[in-house]
Amino acid sequence: MNEASTEARWYVVHTYSGYENKVADNIVKVVENRKMHDQILEVRVPTEIVTEIREDGRTREVERKIFPGYVLVKMGVFYDEKAGEQKMTDEAWYVVRNTRGVTGFVGPGSKPVPLTAEEMLPLGISNENVVIDFAVGDSVVVIGGVWKDTVGMIQSINESKQCVTINVDLFGRETPVEISFTEIKKM
Repeated sequence: MNEASTEARWYVVHTYSGYENKVADNIVKVVENRKMHDQILEVRVPTEIVTEIREDGRTREVERKIFPGYVLVKMGVFYDEKAGEQKMTDEAWYVVRNTRGVTGFVGPGSKPVPLTAEEMLPLGISNENVVIDFAVGDSVVVIGGVWKDTVGMIQSINESKQCVTINVDLFGRETPVEISFTEIKKM
């Protein structure tokens, strides 16, 4: 009964101000260590690019958090027949709630409430299905980001996070790295 399904919902987590990125990184590390990829699918700190005008008239673009003190977490849910609603697993709730810097989930009392599709629209996050033309075992070249011009073979594909895992040579060792669908091209 307590299994995460392929359906997922976005939840809002309240954090100490200034700890948003640290909390997001810590949740991702715990997910990787505990192999909870099916329960906690994605973690985001919503940001926007803002142009600042300085006193001397120069402008610069700065990345700012849209909701300081909050982190979005996409979690797998299951249908709880007893409660008659969809819920996240107890293990996933525990991991997020006990992450250093988290003060709680947004919702009445201790009950986390998922965001609706309408609430997700202004954030620029959608649940679109992306059609990909590559598969595990295909060779790809990275066309953007930190790993630009790196060639690798796809080890796994995560459609919910819209990324693939490839092995790259780092300090003489093969290391798995997640790369966005938009940053790779099939060879």
